[in-house]
Amino acid sequence: MTKPHDTCSSNATMPDVQSTADARRVAIDRVGVKDVVYPVRLATIDGGTQTTVATINMYVSLPHDRKGTHMSRFLEVLNEQSREALSPEHIPVITRAIRDRLDAESAHFTASFTYFIEKHAPVTGAPGLMNYEVTFECTASDAGDDMVMHVAAPATSLCPCSKEISEYGAHNQRCRIEAAVRTKSRVWIEELARLLERAASHPVYAVLKRPDEKFVTEKAHDNPKFVEDIIRDLAVMLDADDRITWYHITSENYESIHSHNAYAEIEKDKSSDQQ
Repeated sequence: MTKPHDTCSSNATMPDVQSTADARRVAIDRVGVKDVVYPVRLATIDGGTQTTVATINMYVSLPHDRKGTHMSRFLEVLNEQSREALSPEHIPVITRAIRDRLDAESAHFTASFTYFIEKHAPVTGAPGLMNYEVTFECTASDAGDDMVMHVAAPATSLCPCSKEISEYGAHNQRCRIEAAVRTKSRVWIEELARLLERAASHPVYAVLKRPDEKFVTEKAHDNPKFVEDIIRDLAVMLDADDRITWYHITSENYESIHSHNAYAEIEKDKSSDQQ
């Protein structure tokens, strides 16, 4: 019968192929593991917590003279650093630990998940859970830790041109608005989601009764916006928030009377404005 220490001894004598030299002299920017499913626990703006499930990608850079990386070590680090559930505050710690464990120049970590916020219908107050797409992305290198938060929200947009030229109303559509931000102090997911929705003609809701539908339809009609208006209004709001140092924002309108979508994006490093 094989004893546990005998197994460890045999593992120690196994060849480590990944650490052998490679003669092709081609460095790899990112190599690692994708689509790791893992629980994540987040603090909410109201003082509570929310647990959801994230899809995690972890990579390191690989020098030209090393054949491969040790894939199992990514999972070892993840499980060592977050015993029960991952939290955003630990992502830089985990990313640095991956870099150290795999002896890499840089390490990269992303966690993408669905985040839920309770919203009440504007007239009846009917409650419903709205889902938002969130990603935390971190890079650890000699330059330090670089953390970016992405939040995407659905909303309603109504075409100003259609409203101006039509006798019977205007065409509207759902849009997807996303902001990626770097910050110098905490910005809550809920805060960023609210800004995304404010940039549109009107927010969307999970539950709407007839009085709510009337309200939302009329409010959107009174607030027509091109995709250019949405992205510019969002930029103005992010410029006004001193916690945000950089942003990359996009809006895609899923056109209801065209076979194509409308799209706009802006990227800005706010620190360059202060130099």
